Amino acid sequence: MADLAGANGTRKEFRVVGKPNLPGVLSWSQATGVAKFGLDYVVPDMLEAKFLRSPYANAWIRSVDTSKARAIPGVVDILTWEDEDLRELRLGGGMGGQSEPFLDNIADQEGAEVGVIVVAENVDICEEALRALVVDWVVLPHVVDLRRGREADAAVIRPAPPYPKAGGPRPGTQNPPKKGNVSYSNVNDGDIEAGFREADHIIEYDVNTAAFSGHIPNPTGSVAWWFDDAVHGEGRNLRIEGIPAWTEDSIGDLYHFPPEKIFREGMFLGGRYCDWGNRKTQLITPLLARRTGRPVRCVNNRYEMYDFNLNQRYVHMKVGFKSNGLITAIDDFSIADSGVRGSSNFGNTMDQTYGPYFTTRCLNVRQRMDIVDSNRGKMYLSGQHNPMTWDSLMVGLYMIAEKLGKDPIEIATLNLHGPTSQADPDPVPSYEACVAALKKRMNWNWHPAGARKLPDGRLHGASFRYNQCPRHSGMNYETKLELRRGKVVLASKGPTIGHYALECNAMVVAEELGLEYQDIHIELNSHEIYRPYGGGSDGSTASSWAMKECAHILKQRILEAAVTEANAPAAGGGISMGGRGGAPDAPNPFKGLKAEDLDLQDGRVVVKADPGRGLPLARAVRANLFATYSGRPPLALWNQRGKALDTMNVAACEVAVDTETGEVEILRFVVAADPGKILRPTSLESQIDQVMDFSAGCQLQEEFVYDPATGVKLSTNMFDYRKVSMLDMPRVELDLLETRAGNACYGANGISHSLANTHLVIMAIHNATGKWIESPATPEKVLQALGKG
Repeated sequence: MADLAGANGTRKEFRVVGKPNLPGVLSWSQATGVAKFGLDYVVPDMLEAKFLRSPYANAWIRSVDTSKARAIPGVVDILTWEDEDLRELRLGGGMGGQSEPFLDNIADQEGAEVGVIVVAENVDICEEALRALVVDWVVLPHVVDLRRGREADAAVIRPAPPYPKAGGPRPGTQNPPKKGNVSYSNVNDGDIEAGFREADHIIEYDVNTAAFSGHIPNPTGSVAWWFDDAVHGEGRNLRIEGIPAWTEDSIGDLYHFPPEKIFREGMFLGGRYCDWGNRKTQLITPLLARRTGRPVRCVNNRYEMYDFNLNQRYVHMKVGFKSNGLITAIDDFSIADSGVRGSSNFGNTMDQTYGPYFTTRCLNVRQRMDIVDSNRGKMYLSGQHNPMTWDSLMVGLYMIAEKLGKDPIEIATLNLHGPTSQADPDPVPSYEACVAALKKRMNWNWHPAGARKLPDGRLHGASFRYNQCPRHSGMNYETKLELRRGKVVLASKGPTIGHYALECNAMVVAEELGLEYQDIHIELNSHEIYRPYGGGSDGSTASSWAMKECAHILKQRILEAAVTEANAPAAGGGISMGGRGGAPDAPNPFKGLKAEDLDLQDGRVVVKADPGRGLPLARAVRANLFATYSGRPPLALWNQRGKALDTMNVAACEVAVDTETGEVEILRFVVAADPGKILRPTSLESQIDQVMDFSAGCQLQEEFVYDPATGVKLSTNMFDYRKVSMLDMPRVELDLLETRAGNACYGANGISHSLANTHLVIMAIHNATGKWIESPATPEKVLQALGKG
């Protein structure tokens, strides 16, 4: 067990943690409609605001005439990039980069906010005013085809960017200078040429992933207003709704305004997978409200929310391996989308710091990346689907198995190193346990490509992949718990997007204090210090570790207070209205005992030696108590130079391919996952269902389509951009293991991105047909690959 650094990490019996179907405070509120999202706040005298958005893929505004727009009745304010108020707002500047203007006259993607903001009495007037603007556009060449954009004669779309991009070469690497639209990032480990000389076989293949989107269920935006209230001290106060739990800091930095004077009531944002990006619609309303003296709301519509979950990437792989399947050399060359200004480097160079190659025994790895400036779109930090190009290796393992006539699970296991070093030939126990569970559930019986037909005549295919569990164990948490009038209170700044850590936290607190889950009262307050943020389920387990330590401290204080009050009962307070009446209290069972003689069980403080002797918590301790803890779980094994493993997950897919229609049906997804320890099954199962859902979407039907002549996106609505529905998805069959080998709470570590994938379905289609098809594998592409297109 890895949770040896804190209290009760090796606990064996659980009453609350891991219990299924407990309705969380947050999820219950959302499911019943009680939860208020940012856009549910409609306040008196509220104005609406809209940004001008570029109709071009790459352009800048030479000038704009706002006179006709200002003359429209109901228009209250119009700002341009030249207004001093906007010029003072600066974005970014983190990680050593320079800040950039909040809004300028440059648009590097179609639909980008650019140049002008209109504030009016309602949205219709805003849109009318935007149409009335006389904009002098300078249209520039664009790049939406990455391979074309890296050619020597391609138009250079950002010859001298005034602000450094998020994507760029890894620090400390020696790379050529940027040339044209292309930046370079080259990473070498070992001796690649020696590795290929050692190989008995060499294969080359392409792994291409299409860009795809992920939508936040509720449109992003905010409503803000300023107010005076002596209760909150001198000076103005800001109320803003529709921002994530961490955005008070961003608002404070942007406006040079103290976060303690920023207030919000709504804590809910619709879930999007690991989305940490702040949209301009969420950040601009305080300025607009200050200028107009009225509340202002600014909101993105669906058309304005087609951001990337993953950027486009073309990967060419060259892999050398021995006749037994052991890989000796990996040469990875990729063309990656750098995106527009402000895009996350999770779509490119970040993938070279952590990925599938570090899990293999192969010591000779070369990664070369051409990072191409484009006008395709933005990838917010860290709105990634499955970064690290993990499936580039998974496809290679499949192809090695195919060439050698072996089971891909056998090849994957042979190449996976163990926990002690890259030379360790024995995979971690969690991997072996997951593989055994998956084989049993699937009745795994591997067959060569195209070798099996189903009774209805369709071709059968299957695939397998593994993934290491990532962690956020380096994140620090400031936790606090209170015993208030006999009730345990967990106060927090609130949830982050699509993140239910508070439920996990409450379950852990209940476990530590011998209470029921519903006995832990969650309070959401934007001025609390604690926020259980993190990257999903791994963030939940890390924050729960810190909350476990805090609960342990509170428990000790409760037991100490129980003894203190037993030996020296506090005098009653308040105004007496006569005698207490009734029978006198029974003798306190804790009198003369020590704190170590007591325990908390089933909502009662009890005597350890005789649990029948005790008092309900509210009667045992009348004092109000609190406990705090600041810290994080011990670092995960993979943090040690990225070369060691702790827990793993595996997944398989079965498909049926109709050779007459090209239709692909996913028959089943099977997942055997080891989260170390399950804290909240509802959250864990839902996250696995979610990642398999959009994994299916990106591989079968979701696709961005660009007009090559104009560079604009043609698939920016729910009809043209086809998301999977419930009818497209099979039930995800789960085996959830608990090795307790994680670094976080009770040996948990979560699963995070580890089961999201870009090629599990594609590999199964190849196993059915013997043909490689680029995602999304639409019926048209399948028929074309079969020679029937």
